[in-house]
Amino acid sequence: MEVAASARACLVADVGGTNARVGWTLDGQSVQDVVVLRCNDNASLAHILGSYVERMARSHPGMALREAVVAIAGYLQGDRLVNANLPWEVSVARTADAARLESLVLINDFGAVAHAIPGVQRQTLVPLLPGQRDPGMQVPALVLGPGTGLGAALCLDRTGAEVLLTESGHAALAAGNPLELAVLQDLATRWHHVDNERVLSGTGMMHLYESLARMKGETPLHRRAEQLVAAADAGDATARQTLDVFSGWLGSLVADLVLTLGAREVYLAGGVTAHIAPFLHAGPFQQRYAARFGSPRVPPPVWRIDHGHLGLIGAAIHWRSRTSCSVRSIEEHA
Repeated sequence: MEVAASARACLVADVGGTNARVGWTLDGQSVQDVVVLRCNDNASLAHILGSYVERMARSHPGMALREAVVAIAGYLQGDRLVNANLPWEVSVARTADAARLESLVLINDFGAVAHAIPGVQRQTLVPLLPGQRDPGMQVPALVLGPGTGLGAALCLDRTGAEVLLTESGHAALAAGNPLELAVLQDLATRWHHVDNERVLSGTGMMHLYESLARMKGETPLHRRAEQLVAAADAGDATARQTLDVFSGWLGSLVADLVLTLGAREVYLAGGVTAHIAPFLHAGPFQQRYAARFGSPRVPPPVWRIDHGHLGLIGAAIHWRSRTSCSVRSIEEHA
């Protein structure tokens, strides 16, 4: 894309605990030149943003990226981002200085996904409930995703302008049967507060697997979530049990959040969701989710969606909606 010398563009990024996606937008709708980087391979958020600014200056001489909106997990305490899953500390002011940005805004990563949901093509959504019908987008809509952590937000209107942020991943994990209670008791010997993402996330899945293996007197054989999923596909009994328990437990949590927040439909995103799709469709998720809704109430529809670039698009929409970008603007919630 040719960029006029006077064009005002914005760098947008979606930074998770594992990967960072970076691009730029001119219209606040589409995102160009997206690159995916591993967070652990970079010394800081400033390094990621600054390197991209330099790269675009070389490839698009007419464009000067001076503003940035970054969708990132966690929340702000003053100038500092609080996020236990990132490999580096983040100061908004120091990051803006180091990346040579005039304006840097941090927004919640799942808040960004919620901003983008109304623009998703309905035919790309995969239904998770048997016989589920599509009445069109219903609000409020819950957007939830297990990745390195567990994110959740609520889209409040059909334009995506109004979003409610949550810290549901850090709420206490609730057991729904004796096996889950045993897992919870086991994990409580390691952490004084066992929150939802201790089990219902990519890293949490491994905690669940290790706990189930200990209960069986087995030595855990797998160290990473992708290995665990492959082993479950290959017939490893404990690995398969882990994915079934994970899916059922996730179904209960999603139902509890729907009831608590008054959501009328659910979108499951996040990196883990795509990797375990066959297990999410296998039954435990649906059974545990539907069990929360007594007759004659119909459980709100649940859609599986490829996270893809939704966080980037949400960051772009946020930039477009701002009437002006002030230097080093810091939002209340990141």
